[in-house]
Order: sequence, then structure tokens, then C-alpha cells
Amino acid sequence: MLVVLSFVFTTNPITQQFGLGLAVAILVDATVVRLILVPATMELLGEWTWRFPSWLDRLVPRISVEGRESSPHLALTAAMAGEAD
Repeated sequence: MLVVLSFVFTTNPITQQFGLGLAVAILVDATVVRLILVPATMELLGEWTWRFPSWLDRLVPRISVEGRESSPHLALTAAMAGEAD
């Protein structure tokens, strides 16, 4: 943000306007969007925030870094359904 705000100190008025506009946009994004809107939306959505769509689950390949055949997603789904091992 400081780099963009430094454009305000140039002699070109168009560059000054761009600098001030971008600095305000970054400040609004950092405060309003990321600190207020995103957490509020996640709170309102509840469990839907972390839901993985079943149609997408069929399309995404199963990759296991540890070499196990079951994925962590399946274990989490089973644990949530009460079918944990």
C-alpha cells in the first residue's frame, strides 16, 4: 500500500489520482471485505461454508501424499456422519 500511496507525491495529477484511488481501494478491501464481510458471511452460512459439493467430489482426483488409499475427505465425511472407525 505504501508503494501505491507514494504515487500521490508525484507531479502528474493523473498519477496522483491513481495512487490515491488504489490506496483507498486496498484499505477498503483489507478492512471492510476481509475483516467484516467474509467472517460475517461464513458465520451466516455455518456448515455450508465447508461443504464440498458431491458433483465436484466425483470430478476431483483422489491423491494421497502418505500412500493411503482412503482420502482425508472421506474420513472427515465419515466422522461427521457418525461412522468413524
